[in-house]
Order: sequence, then structure tokens, then C-alpha cells
Amino acid sequence: MTMKDRVSTTEKSLEVVFALQRLRGATLAELAAELDAPKSTVHRHLSTLAEHSFVRTDDGRYEVGFRFLELAEYARTQRESYELAEATVGQLAEETQERAQFVVEEHGRGVYLYVETSEHAVQTGHSVGKRIRLHSTAAGKVILAHLPDGRVDDILDAQGLTPETDATITDRAVLDEELAEIAEQGYAFNREENIKGLCAAAAPVTDDDDELIGVLSVSGPSNRMKGEWFTSKIPDLILGSANELELRIAYA
Repeated sequence: MTMKDRVSTTEKSLEVVFALQRLRGATLAELAAELDAPKSTVHRHLSTLAEHSFVRTDDGRYEVGFRFLELAEYARTQRESYELAEATVGQLAEETQERAQFVVEEHGRGVYLYVETSEHAVQTGHSVGKRIRLHSTAAGKVILAHLPDGRVDDILDAQGLTPETDATITDRAVLDEELAEIAEQGYAFNREENIKGLCAAAAPVTDDDDELIGVLSVSGPSNRMKGEWFTSKIPDLILGSANELELRIAYA
């Protein structure tokens, strides 16, 4: 098998896994139809994936296997700084009584590593592992504000400024101006720019060289995220939590 064939085979296996995720499980016939591929080809990929526990089957229905949990947990805890963020997120959710999260950047997207919700928090579907665009979220804008200009250009050129809501910033000059303000003040806001009715604030967690480790953010419904509580007190809580986390990371 040539390298090109190996790459093609890997891509097809990944397509099978993503299709299973989209369909929330499927039969061989349903998968073949979804992928527009012969059943025999899809079955070969399923068999290989199942052999390594990445796919499981029950009564002819295939689902994503729990082996991915092992890899996911390794990915999330491969850096000690990521592990230390978990307790901080929980504390921040308790202090604000909203939803708190720790987000990192990978391949030009934000990835939720830890999410904690209070009793009163709104469920938004942004669970652990969720990947988001950067320009329409508070955490994402903090990430963009800390990346080199060339990297920001590459990300935005590739992904564009998709309007998630009517409030999403879709003008590059306006976004650049806000990113400069975020870099200066040290925190960012999302005013219903990603989900209508949801607002958020975020601040960076950096190392001794001022390199970005990740972002702490708090989100909640717009009827609660307003006034001084939103524009001043929540940013102060996030900045305080970020500082404490940075100290724990530095002296871990």
C-alpha cells in the first residue's frame, strides 16, 4: 500500500467515525447511504475500528466506542496546567452562579477542556470537546488577541467572519480594533455574538513568558449578564481566578 493509499484509508475511517457521531449511531446501510459508499467498503472500516475498540456494535447498529474516552482524557490532562484548571473552573462557576469554562486553541479553533455549571446556569450545548470559531466568542477573541498577527490572518482568512447572530462582528477592521482593546485591558466580552440571548466575559491564563495557556470564561443569559455585574464584577472574578491559576501553574 502506498503512502497515498494509507492517507486515503485513514481519511475514510475518520469519515466513518464522524458520520457515526452525526447520526448518533447507525446501521451499515444507513452509514453507507450517509457516506455514499459501498457497504463492503464501509464494513471494512467498521471492522478495523471495532477491532481496536473505536467502534462498538449491538444488534447490527454501530456506535462510537468508548476507546475515544481514553484518548480524550489523555489529551485533556497531558499538560499539568490543563489539569490544574479544572478546580478553578468549578470555583468560578460557584462564585458567579453561572457557567464557567476553560478553553484552549487548537488548529485555529477554540476547544472546551473543562465546563462547570451552577444550579442556575443555562445549558448551551457547549460541552467538553466542543470546537468553536474564535471571532464570535469572548474566549475566542482573547485567543486571537494573544496570537501573532500572521497567525490571526491565517485563521480568519481560512474561516472567515461567519455571522452566528445579528450581533456577530463580521467586519475585520472592527474586529481588529476590539482585539487591540482586549490586549490592552486584559479581558473580552461576547454580547450575544455567538448565541442570541447569551453573553460572556473571558480572560487569559498565561505562563511566565506571557504565552497563552488557555482562557477562563463565564457565560450566562443576557438578562443576568448586564450592568456593573457583567462589565466589572465578573471580569474581576475571572481575572482573579486566572491569576491564582497562573500562580499554581508556576509553582506546581
